[in-house]
Amino acid sequence: MAVADGPFLVVGLGNPGPKYEGNRHNVGFMVADLLAERVGASWKSAARVKAAVAQGRLPLVSGAPGGPGVVLAKPLTYMNLSGGPVAGLVRFFKFEVGQVIVVHDELDLPFGTLRLKRGGGEGGHNGLRSMSQSLGSKDYLRVRFGVGRPPGRMDAADYVLRDFSSAERPELPVLMERAADALVDTLVEGLEAAQNRWHVAPA
Repeated sequence: MAVADGPFLVVGLGNPGPKYEGNRHNVGFMVADLLAERVGASWKSAARVKAAVAQGRLPLVSGAPGGPGVVLAKPLTYMNLSGGPVAGLVRFFKFEVGQVIVVHDELDLPFGTLRLKRGGGEGGHNGLRSMSQSLGSKDYLRVRFGVGRPPGRMDAADYVLRDFSSAERPELPVLMERAADALVDTLVEGLEAAQNRWHVAPA
């Protein structure tokens, strides 16, 4: 999939409200906010579908204008109900499932590692499960941002609802930029080219 196939629906997954802002589970919201800054778009409430939406046009990889048009979205339900807002936006803007790309936290990857894929399972991620059910398909693009496994016997649900650690936080700005760059590359250059570039652990 390349730039000519846009526009795209870019979904950042997270939980709404200041209580959750710094949580590992809110990586998708963080990257979506960064992308909105990049395209100079402001968030607006789409109350009918329970989402915050920002619209703009991504730059090409070279930094030149003229990249794909995007609808950025943050579902304003809690994580396990994310699919309803996403499906509502797909219907409203008349997107195909193949035009949807989601950014989410991934327990099965080390902190900061990126993996890009289309389709596949949900790996116990409630936001992805809700999206797959509501869309009736798993064939959407994913930007998986590694948050690592919980230490010791900590429950995974508790772990993702905790803020990044003091050791992790200094690295987050750079890692968020990497995730945003990987997403742009996926939409502009295609999935395979982006995978070849980004499927390495951060230095």
